[in-house]
Amino acid sequence: MTSASRILLGVCAALLAVLTGGCQIRQDMADQPKNRPLSPSPFFDDGRSERPLLENTVAHGSIADDELFVPKESNAFPLSLTPELLQRGQERYKIFCTPCHGIQGDGNGMVSIRGMKHPPSYHDPRLRAVTNGYLYDVITNGFGGMLNYSAQIPPADRWAIIAYVRALQLSRNAPLSDLPPALRDKLNAGGSAK
Repeated sequence: MTSASRILLGVCAALLAVLTGGCQIRQDMADQPKNRPLSPSPFFDDGRSERPLLENTVAHGSIADDELFVPKESNAFPLSLTPELLQRGQERYKIFCTPCHGIQGDGNGMVSIRGMKHPPSYHDPRLRAVTNGYLYDVITNGFGGMLNYSAQIPPADRWAIIAYVRALQLSRNAPLSDLPPALRDKLNAGGSAK
């Protein structure tokens, strides 16, 4: 390349830089018309940009309005404990919980056996001591590696699962004095409780 062609190429590059230097790339999404939260809007007849809640809908984050909601610190149980509730809890537990927590609640589900992290056993003293509200919160919002199940499990079924988990915990940790005398005698004689 000759020196004259290099000079001509440099002049053309400088001229191109000067001509395109004032250009700005336009981003239509950034400049689109929109309303800020709670700002007035001529689009709707009432002049508001915020729309009222529709009937029979649940606003995001309004779980505290749920009649079955219990705070994490509470040990209340908002449903009546019945055999039907425990059976429903057992059915829901088998569907949603056994893949990770196992059929006995010991953390040895199929997912855990196949390489995923083992969840803690429900029979650990720490989990036996947690409140019912804490268990409800974990099912609703998830914890650690457990995702939330608020979309898959309705509130009444969450409480049924909690009742069943408490029954599982009691089945392994019941004091001997709580057993009927016939079962106590059988266990003392060396037989199983079945």
